[in-house]
Amino acid sequence: MIKSVCGYCGVGCGLEFEENKLLGDVTYPTNEGKLCSKGISELVSIQTPTRLLRPHKRDSIKDEYKVTSWEDAISTIANKIQETSKEKIGFYLSGQLLTEDYYIANKLGKGFIGTNNVDTNSRTCMSSAVVAQKKAFGIDYVPVRMEDIHKSDLLILTGANTAEAHVVFHNRIKKAKKEGLKIIVIDPRFTDTAKIADLYLPIKANSDIDFFNLISKRIIDEGLVDEEFVLNHVNNYELLKNKFKRIPVTKMLKRTGLSKEQFEQFWDIYKNSENIITAWTMGLNQSSQGVDKNLALINTHLLNGKIFKIGNGPFSLTGQPNAMGGREVGGLSTMLAVHLGFDKESIKKVSKFWNTNKIDKKEGLTATQMLEANLDVLIICHTDPVYHLPNRNKVEKLIQKIPLVVEINAYENSETSNFAHIKLPAAPWGEKEGTQTNLDRTITKQEKLTRTSIDCKADWEIFQLIAFELGFEKEFDYKKSEDIFKEFQEMTKLNPHLNIYDTSYSQLKEEPFIWGEEIREKKEFFTSNKKANLHFVQNKLLSEKANLKYPFILLTGRTRDQWHTGTKTNLPRTLLKFKELNFCEINTKNAKDLNIKDGDLIKISSIRGEIESKALVSDNIRVDTIFLPVSHRGINYLTNDLLDKESFQPDYNHSAVKIELLKNQS
Repeated sequence: MIKSVCGYCGVGCGLEFEENKLLGDVTYPTNEGKLCSKGISELVSIQTPTRLLRPHKRDSIKDEYKVTSWEDAISTIANKIQETSKEKIGFYLSGQLLTEDYYIANKLGKGFIGTNNVDTNSRTCMSSAVVAQKKAFGIDYVPVRMEDIHKSDLLILTGANTAEAHVVFHNRIKKAKKEGLKIIVIDPRFTDTAKIADLYLPIKANSDIDFFNLISKRIIDEGLVDEEFVLNHVNNYELLKNKFKRIPVTKMLKRTGLSKEQFEQFWDIYKNSENIITAWTMGLNQSSQGVDKNLALINTHLLNGKIFKIGNGPFSLTGQPNAMGGREVGGLSTMLAVHLGFDKESIKKVSKFWNTNKIDKKEGLTATQMLEANLDVLIICHTDPVYHLPNRNKVEKLIQKIPLVVEINAYENSETSNFAHIKLPAAPWGEKEGTQTNLDRTITKQEKLTRTSIDCKADWEIFQLIAFELGFEKEFDYKKSEDIFKEFQEMTKLNPHLNIYDTSYSQLKEEPFIWGEEIREKKEFFTSNKKANLHFVQNKLLSEKANLKYPFILLTGRTRDQWHTGTKTNLPRTLLKFKELNFCEINTKNAKDLNIKDGDLIKISSIRGEIESKALVSDNIRVDTIFLPVSHRGINYLTNDLLDKESFQPDYNHSAVKIELLKNQS
């Protein structure tokens, strides 16, 4: 029996593999033997006929791909890199990568090619939380663990549908509810998560800042501020207090779409709860004010001191299996490595550690900026930007201008493959080993369950081949993934709060490791004076607004049984499939006005593009709001490419659209 960890969402469930069968690991703390429908079908993704098994190459995207050798493909890539200025080279990585893969790609790009244009698809889901946590706490740190919900009195889920996006954690929430945990769900949709709520608040899209500012004001006005905690651990309290004296309470409540009675019902539960966790994900992050939304939420916990205590705190729920591991090694273009930035001292430390003088002094391009930067080389690894970046018509035009697009993937049916020149076959989950960090700082070893398919390679080996061809044999002389992990561990000593050096590769085979626990115990933040920062933020209404021509606001999100486009999960041999990849949830009143019935074929259009879908008529969504799952491959023909000015995360959840009936089901 081989123990491993699931490679889908950020929960990171323990697995046991025996005789071509997967089971949940009953000894693993995250899931205690439970798995979701994606997890139990993990093996199917290895055996699917959509696997990419050979390197492919073509001169133009108008040509057909032809099978080529690794030597030819790597030589072509290295030659193009050598003749290209570093500003014109980009690495586009993914939260699907293992930490060792991430580390090598980041080291090669930033340390030796000299480009800081090394970013990840975490930019589109977690970067607003990362920026906010750095502004509030001084570092990118999640101060809550999943097990804390068993010690909490109230869990607030806002912009998070755990029943579908973090299924096994949701099961744990239901268990905690039986133990006495109260649950409040805040969402424009009555989701599957809302079904277990003690209170559901149908908030209007894009009013999260108003809602959390109303909470902060009530905390201050009713004398619920933890004065001792604020005095010893928090900056900017008096400034925030003065600002809140003048906020327009009635106007803000109206913007939320909630009644006074609904807010008072919330407040009664809130003020009588000793221990509170507020958890969120893409519903807050994916916004033109994603950072501000995060800060408004974090303010509430800093004011009442409900942080750095078991059962309390702001809890950012990471969506991908190793998005946090990518942040640890420096996978974002706005950080260097091990949570260090591009300040002079950090560059000096990293340069010495890597023995290089090539690190650029300025931040690189983000994933959401790369395609508009006239790059000459773009290496894309285990992600699908043509599908997942907003305003897809624009994305398709831009990517065609890049002379060399390289796709490293385990599967051949991505949307991006239509625009690549070289495709390199990577080993998927189960055919490689390494480590990943789940959403609450737990590092787990992912084991190799079966042989690596012929001509496929682990991602770190692919980047190593590029490094060798560029002349960096000595600097990238690794024999196995353990060698890389050990080097990364040593590097974390440059920033000791990342105490990953306290575990070992062999120890991780036996049990997971949680970094950063001493931070909670010390109650010290990582700003210059060890205090957290309060930030006064206001809803600036920057997102696209509904209008007469486009009267609906589009919401997007995951579904329980599919992983993004369904490359791995929507397969003939998948064990469980419940929800379709393609549906559009629309309020009953709106459907009646448009003469649309359940199951009708409809067209959804924005100023940027249009797609078709099937109507799902429901009372579970606000009037004048619709929902489309991200498993619809065409969804981003609709979405707006407006970005948060600090995190550069797209505003996926506030696009103005219209709906037209195409064909009646009958």
